[in-house]
Order: sequence, then structure tokens, then C-alpha cells
Amino acid sequence: MNEHIVRSYEDELNQLAAEVVRMGGLAEAQVNDSIQAFARRDVPMAQAMIGRDGKLDAMEAEIERAAIRMIALRQPMANDLRRTMAAMKIAMNLERCGDLAKNIGKRTLILAEAEPAGPVTRSIERMGKLVASRLKEVIDAYTASEVDRAVSVWSRDTEVDEHYESLFRELLTYMMGDPRTITAGAHLLFVAKNLERIGDHATNIAEIVHFEITGQEIVSERPKLDTLTP
Repeated sequence: MNEHIVRSYEDELNQLAAEVVRMGGLAEAQVNDSIQAFARRDVPMAQAMIGRDGKLDAMEAEIERAAIRMIALRQPMANDLRRTMAAMKIAMNLERCGDLAKNIGKRTLILAEAEPAGPVTRSIERMGKLVASRLKEVIDAYTASEVDRAVSVWSRDTEVDEHYESLFRELLTYMMGDPRTITAGAHLLFVAKNLERIGDHATNIAEIVHFEITGQEIVSERPKLDTLTP
């Protein structure tokens, strides 16, 4: 194959990966802003974050188009095909993280009108920071092609589940203690569930990074709590 064509294809792959990293940075910002807006009951921040969600959707669509175009025109094989598919799959997971962050923002707009739930809010904020750190770590693993770092994120998935289970019990106690808190408590449960799902998407990305680099799936069963609440 002509050296210029080979170099051009490598440039395309690098550009595709760079777009995924850029999208990852925006998804990280959306998740972090959703957590901060929730913790501070910051309505303008929540509204601004919700308004930016369309940019993530557009980036995901463009990455998918670019990946499909490369597959159709270049017919990549082996490692090149894995890199192309990984970019498309990671972008899809990042777009879902953005949707979940937007959902948290919408709940924040409602909860800002309710009575503060101090201890529960702080517990959710702690869970949010854990999930955000997982997302950042796995995007960094993709950026640096560090398979061990991706596996580390994957192997710690149960930590997020444990936080969610603890929060679920805390919120049930909170709502049973005062029936007037049930409506707000239900919204808080949805916030916690959205954070748990963001954690799942970070784990998905870790699996994709592992396959992209090694060409093999992680053979162990994904770590999960047997008692995880639906």
C-alpha cells in the first residue's frame, strides 16, 4: 500500500480518537456540573448544563458517521478495525452519560423547590464524586492506551453499587420517617440511580478499551453486588 495512504489512514484514526477524547472531556464536565448543581441547588448551573446536552448528541452522531465512513472506505482489519469500533462504542456510552447527567439536572430543578435533605444530599454528592472519578479515569485510560488502568476501573465497579445500595436504604428510612418527604425522596432515588448507571457506562468503556488494546474480552464475570436494588 502507498505510504501516503497508510499515513493518511493513521491520521484519520488518530483524529477519530481525538474526537472521542474531546467528547469524553465534555461528558466529564456535564457529569461534574450535574453533581455540583444538585449539591448546591444551583438552578442556573443545572439549566446551563441541560442546555449543553445537544452538543454531546451532535458529537456522538459525527463520530459514528466518521467511523462508518472509515469502515466502508478503508475496510480496516484487526487492530485498525478495533480502534474504529472502539471509538464508535465509547462515543455511544459517553452520550448516554450525558443523557443521565441531563436527567440529574432536571431532577435538580424540581428538588430546588423542596425542603433541603442535608445528610442524604451529601451522601449522593459523595457517590457522584466517586462516579465522576471513575469516568475520568477510564477516559484517561483510553487516551493513554493503558489497559491496566481500564481493568482497574472495571474491577472496582462494586464500589459504586455499594454506594447505591447504602443510599437506597438511607432514602427509604428518610421517607418512612416523614411521609411529606416521599415526593422529594423519589426524585433523590432517581438521581442516585442515574449516578449508578453512569458508573455502569464507565465500566462498559473499560471493557471496550481492554478489547481495543488486547483484542480479547475480559473473561471474568463483571463484578456486581448480588443484592443490587433494581
